[in-house]
Amino acid sequence: MTNAIKETHFELPGQQGFYKGKVRDVYIFEKELIVVASDRISAFDVVLPEPIPYKGQVLNQIAAKFLKATADIVPNWVTAVPDPNVTIGKRCEPFKVEMVIRGYLAGHAAREYQSGKRMICGVEMPEGMKENDAFPEPIITPTTKADQGHDEDISRDEILEKKIVSGMDYAVMENYTKKLFRRGQEMAASMGLILVDTKYEFGKYEGKIILIDEIHTPDSSRYFYAEGYEENQKQGLPQKQLSKEFVRQWLISNGFQGKDGQSVPEMTDEIVESISDRYIELFEKITGEPFQKADTSTIESRIETAILNQIN
Repeated sequence: MTNAIKETHFELPGQQGFYKGKVRDVYIFEKELIVVASDRISAFDVVLPEPIPYKGQVLNQIAAKFLKATADIVPNWVTAVPDPNVTIGKRCEPFKVEMVIRGYLAGHAAREYQSGKRMICGVEMPEGMKENDAFPEPIITPTTKADQGHDEDISRDEILEKKIVSGMDYAVMENYTKKLFRRGQEMAASMGLILVDTKYEFGKYEGKIILIDEIHTPDSSRYFYAEGYEENQKQGLPQKQLSKEFVRQWLISNGFQGKDGQSVPEMTDEIVESISDRYIELFEKITGEPFQKADTSTIESRIETAILNQIN
């Protein structure tokens, strides 16, 4: 198997702290963050036991491309990408909500709909929809951002009532979310894809709202192939997807949905390799560029050297 990076433990000059997220290792400095995209993979808010080769590189490079392509809509946190697995950027005060936007009845929204619910995050979903149908207009279904455990659905009214975000700031984030999604859908369409749903995270830097984290990656977004979409909907067939949903479906079919008492199924070398291949396919389909595998023979020292060369 190819080397994969499960976690890092660098001691960097000027470092003030360290935070280990589900899939990223974050090195904290006075005014900036250095984020290492590891090859860890999470599903149902659980980090799976085996890392996926090249997954971190895939996500980091897709995010870098789309952040650059949307900088005219909203400023973002990135200042440098010194390594395929590393992004350096401004240290922001993050908002404690994720702005999830859905153009289609898919994933979590579809599961809620099938259970009989017609309201999600305070937004009404029309009657008579089938899974993967387009909403009349994209809907924003925010979630609270949990440091540990599951993110939870929350409505706009609850966010304002609990003063998690001010009304003025929420309105700005809502506007940015709609514009970013529109741009993302346009870029996807040019690649023969449909951007189905995604999430955006925002923070404040020197009093200004900016876009943080990754955007339009297969970990944060769901894509369908445009070709065959209408025909599949007419016939009630599943849509061909470009997203992490295939990992979730593999887990579900093996009896795991992150619930108490459930165990993650064995991740054989064959499963790990197949997931890695799918992530590389995702990169090439989403960006329209061939994936250049970074040298993984000494992956940790490669990443550390790139960081040190950038900050020294």
